[in-house]
Amino acid sequence: MLKAFTKTDYLLRETLLGIQRGGWMNWAAISTMTVLLFLFGISLQATWQLEGLLNQFGSQLEVSVYLDSGVQADSLQGTVAAMSEVTAVQPISKESAWQDLVSELGISDIEGATEQLNGNPLVDALRVKANRSEDVPILASKLSALQGVNEVLYVDEAVKRLAQLNDGLRWAGLVVIGVLSLTAIAVITTTIRLIVMARRREIEVMQLVGATTVWIYLPFILQGATFGLVGAGISWGLLSAIHHFLDEIASQQPDFVKFLVDGLQISPQQTWMLPVSLVGLGTTIGLMGSLVAVRKFALR
Repeated sequence: MLKAFTKTDYLLRETLLGIQRGGWMNWAAISTMTVLLFLFGISLQATWQLEGLLNQFGSQLEVSVYLDSGVQADSLQGTVAAMSEVTAVQPISKESAWQDLVSELGISDIEGATEQLNGNPLVDALRVKANRSEDVPILASKLSALQGVNEVLYVDEAVKRLAQLNDGLRWAGLVVIGVLSLTAIAVITTTIRLIVMARRREIEVMQLVGATTVWIYLPFILQGATFGLVGAGISWGLLSAIHHFLDEIASQQPDFVKFLVDGLQISPQQTWMLPVSLVGLGTTIGLMGSLVAVRKFALR
């Protein structure tokens, strides 16, 4: 137990000593990591928020189902409501639809209009809401296959455009994060190499007294991980502050803006997944940069 504590204490002291000797290069590494993780956090959160907004709009997009003549909406309501993609079903009888249509046209004599057309020309219909925007095409296909359904209409183009926007943002975010990750690895590699060179005399002494390569260079590897952890902490603080600020502004806006904000809210699971993702990416990039840096010296 004491031996493990001594080793841990040594690693921590050597890691902090290396960071102190890094000077302004530490700031370069941490600031690069902070920018990378901040943009990664924004990209990840924006993807989640856009998916939530898509789902919010998806639940608002109604699929209109027009039935065959003589088929009543109530007869299919239970079947449609049992579908996994459906959140709500509203049956509309042809009588109520005819009354709404005549009222919109400004005709006061409903009976006269009905007689002129030799009866009610409309059919029963169903208004169906989907769970998610991606489910709308699948749901429309299922509804079209039902017996007694004459036509299914929905806003296909809007759903596709929203999905394409989400995919485009996701790919753009991956490209930006990839480029910045390479930049961060390069900066951390340079920083660790400078620290190793500044302590090369100490390293030579440790090699002469029999210290293993792992024991010599492990503190430098931990320094890279520390850069990632610090960058993750700063970026998470910035993201939290911005999110809180935007929430306060949105609370003072009209109902339509509040509707959009509700769709942009992330789930409790995503709330804790965001900092975990920041720490994971920051630590991984920090370790990669430090491993690349010490590899050159360790293989000598």
